[in-house]
Amino acid sequence: MAEELSPLDRVIATEEIRRLAYRYSDALDRRDIDALSALYRPDARFGAHGEGPDAARAFFDESLREIGIAVVLVANHLVEFEDADNATGSVWAHGFIDDHDEGFIQQLIKYDDRYVRVGGEWRFTRRRHFLWLGWRHGDTAPLAQPAADWPERQVGVGSMPYGEASWQAFWSTDGSTS
Repeated sequence: MAEELSPLDRVIATEEIRRLAYRYSDALDRRDIDALSALYRPDARFGAHGEGPDAARAFFDESLREIGIAVVLVANHLVEFEDADNATGSVWAHGFIDDHDEGFIQQLIKYDDRYVRVGGEWRFTRRRHFLWLGWRHGDTAPLAQPAADWPERQVGVGSMPYGEASWQAFWSTDGSTS
């Protein structure tokens, strides 16, 4: 029979798993490819890119070059435990995305996840991304505005994520892994 979690251990594990989704969103927003790849189990599969951390880095490097900024707000994270080291979950997210093809868009996304505890730390073993809906901002192009120069002005383009070191490092390369 699978080992069960005590009520306190279940609360702690749930919080650790929820932090995975927050850390995923943060690393995605900042284009921290190494941080993203570290959130997955060491042998996680990434389609044609293969498996493991190098495959994760290649997958995220390729997919994130298709968009500009992406701020993903996480909500409604439900976690169900199979045993002390395996769980499933669903997470809703609201994305604000500068898509190179579609313009500035918003999306409501649901992730269906599988989690595993590896070396005492919870990791993703799989994330499935499902789009509920997406919409364009029409003629409003928020990223085409002049700089806000906050706090002088409240409206305009701000300094995030452009000032982040990981964002600058990501865009200073062409994405080739050679």
